[in-house]
Amino acid sequence: MFASTRNSPAASLHTRLRPLPLALLACVGASHALAAEPTPTLNPVVVTGSRVEAESFDLPFSVDAVDMQAVQAGNLGVNASEALAGVPGLVVQNRQNYAQDLQISVRGFGSRAAFGVRGVKMIADGIPASTPDGQGQAATFNLDTAERIEVMRGPFSTVYGNHAGGVIQLFSRDPKGAPTVRGGVLGGSWGTTKVDIGAEGEKNGVGYVVDASRFDTDGYRDHSAATRDQLFGKLVFRPDQDSRLTLVANALRQDDTDDPLGLTWDTFKDDPQDVESVAEAFNTRKSIDHRQGGATYERRFGAGRLHLSAYAGERSVTQFQAIPTAVQNLATRPRHSGGVIDFDRSFHGLGARWTHTLAAGPGELTLTAGVDYDRSEDARKGFENFLGSAFAPSAVGVKGRLRRNETDTVTSVDPYVQGSWKLDKWTVQAGLRHSDVKFEVDDKYIAAGNPDDSGDIRYRKTTPALGIVYHLSPVVNLYASAARGFETPTLTELSYSGTTSTDGFNFGLKPATSKQYELGAKAFVGENTRVNVALFEIRTKDELVVDSALGGRTVFKNAGSTLRQGVEFAADTEFSRNWRGKLSVTRLHAVYDDDFVAGGRTIEDGKRIPGIPALSAYAELEWKPREGLATAVEVLHRGKVYVEDTNTKRTAPGYTLANLRLTAEQRSGHWTFQEMVRVDNLFDKEHVASVIVGDGNDRFYEPGPTRSVYAGIKTSYRF
Repeated sequence: MFASTRNSPAASLHTRLRPLPLALLACVGASHALAAEPTPTLNPVVVTGSRVEAESFDLPFSVDAVDMQAVQAGNLGVNASEALAGVPGLVVQNRQNYAQDLQISVRGFGSRAAFGVRGVKMIADGIPASTPDGQGQAATFNLDTAERIEVMRGPFSTVYGNHAGGVIQLFSRDPKGAPTVRGGVLGGSWGTTKVDIGAEGEKNGVGYVVDASRFDTDGYRDHSAATRDQLFGKLVFRPDQDSRLTLVANALRQDDTDDPLGLTWDTFKDDPQDVESVAEAFNTRKSIDHRQGGATYERRFGAGRLHLSAYAGERSVTQFQAIPTAVQNLATRPRHSGGVIDFDRSFHGLGARWTHTLAAGPGELTLTAGVDYDRSEDARKGFENFLGSAFAPSAVGVKGRLRRNETDTVTSVDPYVQGSWKLDKWTVQAGLRHSDVKFEVDDKYIAAGNPDDSGDIRYRKTTPALGIVYHLSPVVNLYASAARGFETPTLTELSYSGTTSTDGFNFGLKPATSKQYELGAKAFVGENTRVNVALFEIRTKDELVVDSALGGRTVFKNAGSTLRQGVEFAADTEFSRNWRGKLSVTRLHAVYDDDFVAGGRTIEDGKRIPGIPALSAYAELEWKPREGLATAVEVLHRGKVYVEDTNTKRTAPGYTLANLRLTAEQRSGHWTFQEMVRVDNLFDKEHVASVIVGDGNDRFYEPGPTRSVYAGIKTSYRF
């Protein structure tokens, strides 16, 4: 599977990774000898990938389900990074910058994102949290009402279309049982507080979940304060025993969230909590107002099931950037869009699919056919981030003259089919999706030196996926899968074709295409341990890279090709009634596989792709001395990270952090009380939590906080 290249990275990777597969094979052999019925909690039922309920153990791809009840007990419930740290193949970095959201990558996809999430499909309760161009927002996930989060990696991610290097899907709790009201409060380091109230239950055949919360922080770094308000509502109706209607709505509001930007290496070493002077001079900040709602209807017709969905929403963003006033000068840079981004986005979509199960020869065949339609429209403006002359501004950090006015529209229409054929010893799954993504720009800012930049471009691609599982025994499954992938540029990446006064939209960018392969094994060892391992290879053509990042403009281009090869290992074990342990390790070799020129520099093949750690690991040991009381130690390791393509700038050093949590629960009649104490970065390690890839000002480094202590209490009353 791992074909050699000119510098034979596959051969060297094989040498580095050899011990881990050998260890897994030993576990597989042991599991065959110790065959027993697997523990249900170690074999969750998931829907991501196959789109029908299936045990994760029986699927020909890597998929994990995170139980959010356990996560909510010992965490703040603010960032998805709290829940996803232990998922192999996934790197989730809390940037300590709520203006730019989390940094998430899956097997290297998405590592370049300067803000938000790209290259990874985000979905919440069936509603995309990613726009059709592939830009997503993890902040819209409501963790207080989540039941589980499913994370899929590998070839079958491509059955979710454009930008599906991986899929992260959140499912909120299903309302059931007697009505319950609850509330909670927590506080801790860096001026952090969170207040949450909610109610849920079922009455007269109608289930409901409602939640409201406010999160405040002064931030670990200077100029990083944030306030986040979230609302969530869910209604579930069951007209009859064969149908179900679900309505969901949520909102997110962040006013004037401070943006501390990145640091140079010298500033980081001098004071990690500091900011560069431009952040305060221009008062860099972002305001976000996001609202969306959706409905899903499911109905069974004998052996078939119909699933319909619809959603719509609005998102408004105003962002003040730190761009020198001279760069924004109208006289010398008539085509510059200014230092203030201001857009109002409306989005909507529809989905329909039919699933049918029937006998087929010696086995059972499940077929799924569907289509997804998604559309977003941005009314986008740009303004100068100062008042007065560019060379003698009377004020900075304020909205000045209009410099951009356009409507950007992205539309995607994606039909797909999938099938799963279950035989005695084999299961075969296949999928095929055709993506048709259209970008349209209607330029309304036409002035001297700034001509009409209107235009459109369309990307089309059909992406097949195939997977096979061999059921070696009731407790050992071996599998293989392969697929072709497709990744268009985002609107942000298309926005600029250069830094001169004559540049416009970069309609010359091509989509990145990939071939993905995965081999894996899933095994139960004894009654209480599950082990997964996956070997993977991803070959990408026309990878999107940063060509230049200066003057507030990041210009992208297509590189030649890249190669990612790696191994993921995960183990989950219940040692006894009182002890449980988890371990996940990811080794990833990610390099450029061709020479290319970017920013006037030649990037040689073999250079590491920036933003991707070669080694990531997570370990957790939990002790429950008695019912209602638990304590756990978490250890997180990230290897060093290159910050730009030449690999010559100072790398962000690797780090290992230890966290400690203590949770308790008491019940008295209708009341339930929960307490939590958490210590992050227990040994007070100074570290770079994430990097801004290719920053033209060398402000690559985003520091993580030193030792942080939080405590909280929750109470609920069940009627």
